[in-house]
Amino acid sequence: MSTALARRQALLKETAQRAWLSRLALLLGLGVVLLATQYTGALDAERYRELLPTLWTLAGDAWPPAFERWEHWSKPLLDTLTMSVAGTVGGILAALPLGALAASGQAPAPLRQSVLLLLNAIRSIPSLVWGILFVAAVGFGPLPGVLALATHSTGMLGKFFAEIFEHVDRAPVDALRSQGAPVLGVLRFGVLPQVLPRLVDVALYRWEHNIRAATTLGAIGAGGLGLEIVTAFHLFEYREALALIAVLLALVSLVNLLGAQIRRRFLDPTTA
Repeated sequence: MSTALARRQALLKETAQRAWLSRLALLLGLGVVLLATQYTGALDAERYRELLPTLWTLAGDAWPPAFERWEHWSKPLLDTLTMSVAGTVGGILAALPLGALAASGQAPAPLRQSVLLLLNAIRSIPSLVWGILFVAAVGFGPLPGVLALATHSTGMLGKFFAEIFEHVDRAPVDALRSQGAPVLGVLRFGVLPQVLPRLVDVALYRWEHNIRAATTLGAIGAGGLGLEIVTAFHLFEYREALALIAVLLALVSLVNLLGAQIRRRFLDPTTA
């Protein structure tokens, strides 16, 4: 009886300690948020009073959008689209073997840890910083944008691919190996049917991200719609900038629509 009472008291004490630690963590979190907002001026009401009239004036200067130069936007539009496609494909090709090596149980521990460290390092550097590095290395144009997107995509996709490979059901793989199936046969019939839908889903999500990132990279000299938008703002051509933003939104919407159709094809078994 005394043992049960002691256990109950210990449990109550542990519960009280956890509740106290939770409240302390909440207070510390709120304190950090308040300090951050104060430091950045996010709580400065005077700045917000100045912001709204400025935005209203800017909106008036940008309306209606000016599409007079639309015939000059086909190449920047194509550059943005091709940068996103080439960068995504390059990231996929590099991430597939790295993701397989980074998955637990697929490679020796030292090699796996080295690959994980490499993937962490690659994705820790934003694509914009990669873009600056590649612009300095190879010059202006779409090429540094492709290299930046492919590099950062390798780090992100490699992480997700590794998680997908780790959840492969070993039973079909072991059964094929026991029957003497070659390596390509094991991959084709034992691994690929399990991982392909999720690989496609992750790759499409990355492409949708890269179409936006390609626009940002244009601001640092990688070309595309981003460079056109930045140039329009620098020249105070706000109506043209708004038109370019509308074109970008249309492009992103089309990419999202295409991605949804491809997902439905691979993820919905009822789709012919």
